[in-house]
Amino acid sequence: MFVIAQVAEAVKVEASTGAESEKYQELITRGQELLAEYGLNVLGAIAILIIGRVVARVIAKVVKVSMTKAKADVTLITFVNNLVYMAMLAFVLIAALSCLGVETASMIAVIGAAGLAVGLALQGALSNFAASVLVMVFRPYKVGDLIEAGGSLGVVRAIELFTTTVITLDNKTVIIPNSKMTADSITNYTETDDLRMDLVFGVSYTDDIDKVKEICMKVMTANDQVLKTPAPYVGVLEHGDSSVNFAVRPWVNADNYWDVYFYMHEEIKKAFDKECISIPFPQRDIHIVSDVNKQ
Repeated sequence: MFVIAQVAEAVKVEASTGAESEKYQELITRGQELLAEYGLNVLGAIAILIIGRVVARVIAKVVKVSMTKAKADVTLITFVNNLVYMAMLAFVLIAALSCLGVETASMIAVIGAAGLAVGLALQGALSNFAASVLVMVFRPYKVGDLIEAGGSLGVVRAIELFTTTVITLDNKTVIIPNSKMTADSITNYTETDDLRMDLVFGVSYTDDIDKVKEICMKVMTANDQVLKTPAPYVGVLEHGDSSVNFAVRPWVNADNYWDVYFYMHEEIKKAFDKECISIPFPQRDIHIVSDVNKQ
């Protein structure tokens, strides 16, 4: 009986082993079929990812070098470099998925819809970003320039992707959205080396015009910061309601603009007082006519 039991057990194990072998063989066969069907596609997708990543880095580097040679802003160079690299990676990823047989048309449509929704939600920020790109490309001003824009007058401290930081003449920090900076005219006082200062001084109609012109010219030529070339100029600008207005126009270096500006106002007033030249204030003459025949 024991021998019969052992034989029966051996037959059962042999049958079990044969079933497992058939199962394994079936799995191996199925794996070979899948490998034959999708193997080349998988290898192609991996190759696309590896080669595409290398190409993306090369293209991004070429763009960076080109912008550096063109002396573009460092912030813009960094942003464009990252943008080009990420855009190339997205293209490579879509190409790899397409190689695997994944339907990418619907994916692209979803990404496009999501991008549209995000763009509408962030249109204010995107307009500031677009304006910052214009500022960095066309460079109407740079860090260190004295400008008047966005309702503020001051020195540019920083140009960022969304804002420009300006230090006003009274040492206040003003952060201005770039879209506001480019929405109106920008006056750059330090773009050129020399600036003409346009000042207006009014004197009484009873004062000697030639004497006034001589005084103003002496005040300008006495200051070493006033340039000899172009030469300063004094002339009658207009006949005002209460005064004869003179245009006083010295040329100065941009760095000395405000020093000369305050100097001219102070010294011309002192010179006028010394020479008894009056600076009239607005006034009206009232003539009263009485009717003597009126009872």
